[in-house]
Amino acid sequence: MQHKVIVGRVSGVFGLRGWVKVFSYTEPREMIVSFRNWFIGSDKGWQPYEVAKGKRHGKGVIVQVSGIADCDQAAELVGSDIAVDRAALPASEEGKYYWTDLIGLNVATVDGHDLGKVAGLMETGANDVLVVQGVAEGESQKLIPFVTGEVVIDVDLAGGRIVVDWDPEF
Repeated sequence: MQHKVIVGRVSGVFGLRGWVKVFSYTEPREMIVSFRNWFIGSDKGWQPYEVAKGKRHGKGVIVQVSGIADCDQAAELVGSDIAVDRAALPASEEGKYYWTDLIGLNVATVDGHDLGKVAGLMETGANDVLVVQGVAEGESQKLIPFVTGEVVIDVDLAGGRIVVDWDPEF
């Protein structure tokens, strides 16, 4: 099975006919419905489902999943993650990256100092931030603003490396 990317979670039941409320991580929110083949569950077990219908509803999204016919079946999915195969995501624009593609990349300064690996990312009001786990055991995480051209000098997905203009002591 291909690499899965979590794109949302089932947040509740909608109505009596098996529709579910979905908290979508996609932008725009209703884009999650365009992925017809979902995996619902967690790392402990994923079950394939097909999206029958879906639409934006208020601030969220509601979806009818094939094979889920009533509110009791829908209730069993509440709290579960929704994932899609990485290959199902549209190609990213030049200079834009999916977070899932950045996680695990090595991070080094322009001078070649190894800072560690991208352990995750955080969204802030101003810009995204790389969470870099240091090289040495017990070394604290570094938070590096993901500002291309100023801090992030190069992202080489194929080479598995991000080059940053950053003080290794900071």
